[in-house]
Amino acid sequence: MDDQGCETFVSDCHVRAGADLISHTWDPVVLSALRLGPTRRSVLLDRIAGASDKVLTESLRRLTARGLVSRTASADRRDAAVYRLTALGTSFAEGPLAGLATWAAGHQAELAAGS
Repeated sequence: MDDQGCETFVSDCHVRAGADLISHTWDPVVLSALRLGPTRRSVLLDRIAGASDKVLTESLRRLTARGLVSRTASADRRDAAVYRLTALGTSFAEGPLAGLATWAAGHQAELAAGS
């Protein structure tokens, strides 16, 4: 075992479990958008350029099922819900996900050159 508690190439490694949280293209974007605070799906759709309604709905369902996002009924509209990061979602969005964004910003030119 290595210092992270994983044997090389083991399928249930902690790194794989963490990477799985960003394996869907829009999930990390949705988590980052929710860092601005609780909001409705329609507002998220406006905030996230390029995401379709279907993609956002699927992402919110996946993130809610994983316990990273919570959905509560809106107090002023029966047909609307408010989405917010859970404590787990906040720790991920403000920790490793923010670190990944900082790293990507610092290496933007190198990453673009590799495209």
